[in-house]
Amino acid sequence: MRILIADDHDLLRDTLVAFLGADGSIETAAAASFPEACDQIRSDGPFNLVLLDFKMPGMNGLDSLREAIAMEGGQRVALISGEATREIAEQALEMGAAGFIPKTLPAKSLVNAVKFMAMGEQYAPIDFMTAPEEADEHPLAKRLTPREMDVLRGLSTGKSNKEIARDLDLTEPTIKLHMKTLYRKLGVNNRTQAAITARDSGLF
Repeated sequence: MRILIADDHDLLRDTLVAFLGADGSIETAAAASFPEACDQIRSDGPFNLVLLDFKMPGMNGLDSLREAIAMEGGQRVALISGEATREIAEQALEMGAAGFIPKTLPAKSLVNAVKFMAMGEQYAPIDFMTAPEEADEHPLAKRLTPREMDVLRGLSTGKSNKEIARDLDLTEPTIKLHMKTLYRKLGVNNRTQAAITARDSGLF
């Protein structure tokens, strides 16, 4: 079984080569950039599997993946990445990639996944592919503490300081203090302006 590992991170590449080479049944080759990987495929192919780092030099995302899959009459190519999203992984699999490996995968699981793909199967870790997407935090919310967000939510629904205090189990003077810092952070002068700012920015 012959596997080409293309990754510009020396430690990861060398670790993979060592782990896979220790198996005895796997012969490994390594490259540190996409052009170098292409040269290896042309001069030393075919490989049972080509493992491409999604962010290495010369790699142009999924376009390079498509190019590698089509080289030399077609071959099995998988992506490895520490940054790619589930959407990119799904697109890669739809394009015919042999699989997708997040760099967070434990070494033993990674080696097993590589063998699995080299034998002709398609691989993507279930927990990665089914994990809920992290929603981007609203830019306005980034500037406020969780408590200030609670107060802003209350005043945006037309509640008085007394009602907000009761809902949050705080005193009215504490709510007033939160209001002052809230107004300053939002660049407004009163609760009406604060509510309008929250609404117009799509915060709630």
